[in-house]
Parts: sequence; structure tokens; C-alpha cells
Amino acid sequence: MALILDEEQQLLKDSAKAFLSENFPVSALRAMRDSGNDHMPELWAQMSEMGWPGMVVPDAYSGLEFGYVGAGVVLEEMGRTLALSPFLSSAVVSATLITKLGNEQQKEALLPSIASGELTAVLAADESGHYNLDEVATEAKASDGGFAISGSKRGVIDGHHADVLLVVCKNDSGSGVFAIPSDSDGISIETRLIVDSQRAADITFTDVFVGADALLGELGGADEALDFTLDVAAACSSAEMLGIAIESFERTVGYLKEREQFGSKIGTFQGLQHRAAQLFAEIEVTKSAVLSALQALDADSEKRSVLASMAKAKCSKVVRNATEEAVQMHGGIGMTDEFDIGFFMKRAAVCRQAYGDYHFHADRFATLRGY
Repeated sequence: MALILDEEQQLLKDSAKAFLSENFPVSALRAMRDSGNDHMPELWAQMSEMGWPGMVVPDAYSGLEFGYVGAGVVLEEMGRTLALSPFLSSAVVSATLITKLGNEQQKEALLPSIASGELTAVLAADESGHYNLDEVATEAKASDGGFAISGSKRGVIDGHHADVLLVVCKNDSGSGVFAIPSDSDGISIETRLIVDSQRAADITFTDVFVGADALLGELGGADEALDFTLDVAAACSSAEMLGIAIESFERTVGYLKEREQFGSKIGTFQGLQHRAAQLFAEIEVTKSAVLSALQALDADSEKRSVLASMAKAKCSKVVRNATEEAVQMHGGIGMTDEFDIGFFMKRAAVCRQAYGDYHFHADRFATLRGY
């Protein structure tokens, strides 16, 4: 498949770029942080008006069914302006899991509301601070025709604002996912400020009773849907990191062309030129890796898991290099809070950890390739 966007995808990318750069530039993130807030509800409201929360939701459930390449180009532009919203966690990751795992009644109950932006859902899976479903200890015990959920989840982005928690549990039958209202009895949510000015939720479940209809699919039958959802999360979070890397690079090149030292533009210094050229080449390779993974998801290719983990591992390294080089080549001003470039490094640090870090996906890639 050609590694280019089609006409509709390019139009979406252009419109997303124009909307986000005009209405929610990096200065909006700074204003949010300085005001003491931890999210941008006005952004989500406007995205909902444009239909973006329905990007990957099937048409049968009031979605756009635009595909994962479409979601990826939106996330790339969000990365360039550091716009905060539950688009990835709810409209992409959670919508995918419900679509793949839920029964018809559950899809009809949840997906149209997610597609309209009226309801947000998040995947609550991590328990150790590092994505690894093999370490899930949250239990679902059969009780009075339903289930009693007990356990804890850590670092759930958007968890304290979500209406529904998609909780990964285990019992003797295997893995299961339960759709649980966040205000249910027995749920305790504590938040902590993380480095990019968002808050992450640590959620405790103490004998939370849910009916049998809260279980998505069958208990013990969630592994395949969770694997696909992980592929989606890895590829789409890579698209956001790609946007961060591109914007960091472009801002740095602009600074190299303006800043003077010893009577010359610092962009004329050969050492800095070499570093910029190397970073440019790495970003171009990363663009191909991300688009390949997104296209594989839309085609449901047998290579999707390999390509998704390759994209996440590659992006994790490149975005770290891009943001660190940006701060260094901006010199002393790059280390100050008065300059925006540091915001990109902070967001990159959070994105690298989400849905499996470099080591998780490098190991997954190697395992899938038979090593």
C-alpha cells in the first residue's frame, strides 16, 4: 500500500491543522496550566461539534467510520499544538474495544454517546505504572447473578473525568472487561499531577457490584479484542508523538535561522547542521512507520501488531531525541519555563509511557518476529 494520504485524509489533516493551530495553540496549554485546570473542556466541545469523537465508530452506531488513518492525522496535529482532550482515550481506544468486544446491546448503549462526545470512556488496565496485562490482579468474582470487582488501577489518563471505566479483570476463566460507571459505589479515585500538566487517576475498586450486562463479551474471551486495542493505542499514540517530534524539529530549525552568536546565525554552524539533518532523517523514517501501522489497522492486516509495536518503539526513541535536541539547541532559553519548547519534552515523556513504553514494544516486536 502506498504510504501517502488519500484526498479525504489530506483534507482532514489540513482542517485539523488549521482548527487546532488557530484555536488551541501551545499558549492554550500554558493558560490552562497557569489557571490551575487540568483539561480543556472547550476543546472537547468544539471537537464534538465537528464529529471527531465518532472518527472510528462504525456508521451503524452514529459514527463517521473514517478509520484509524483519519484518527492518526488528527492526533498528529494535536501533538503539534499539545491540545488536551479524551480523543485518544475515549473516541479511539475505548470505542475500539467496545466495537470489538461488546454485544449488540452494549454497542447501541455506548457507541452513539461516545461518537457524539456526550459520554467519555477510558480503558483502566495498568496496575503497576507500566502497561502489562500479564500482571493484572484486579478480580471479578461471581456474586448474586453479577460480579464483585476488587483491585486497583494506576495512572489512568482522563480517568477522573470519564463517565465509564472499561476495567480489565481476571478470574479463573481468564481476562474480561467490564464497563462500569465511574460513580458506582465502591470506586475511589485519587488524582496526581503529572509532568505535562495533566492529572492521572489512581482508581481503587472495593467489592464494586455490577450486573452481568456490564461484562463486554464473555469472561475469558477478551484477549483478542485487547490485543487489537493495544495495536490501535500504540499506533495512534505514535501519531501524536510524531506530531510532537515534527513541531519540535520545525521550531528548532526556525530558531537556528534566527539566533546569532559570534556574529553569525547559529544555523551556519556545521555541528548543529549535522544534528538537525540526522533528526530530519529519523523523523522521515518515523512518518512511514506510523502511516504503515495505521493503514494496517484499517486493513486488519496480519502484520498490524508487528507494525504497531514497531511504530511505538521507533516513535518513543525519535520523539525523545527530537525534544531533547530541541531544548539543547535552544540553549539556555530552552531550559526556561518562559519558552514553549519545554512543554513538548514534558508531553513526550507522558506519551512514551502510555500503552506500553519503548521496552515493552521492542520486546513485543521481537517476540512477534520470532526472536
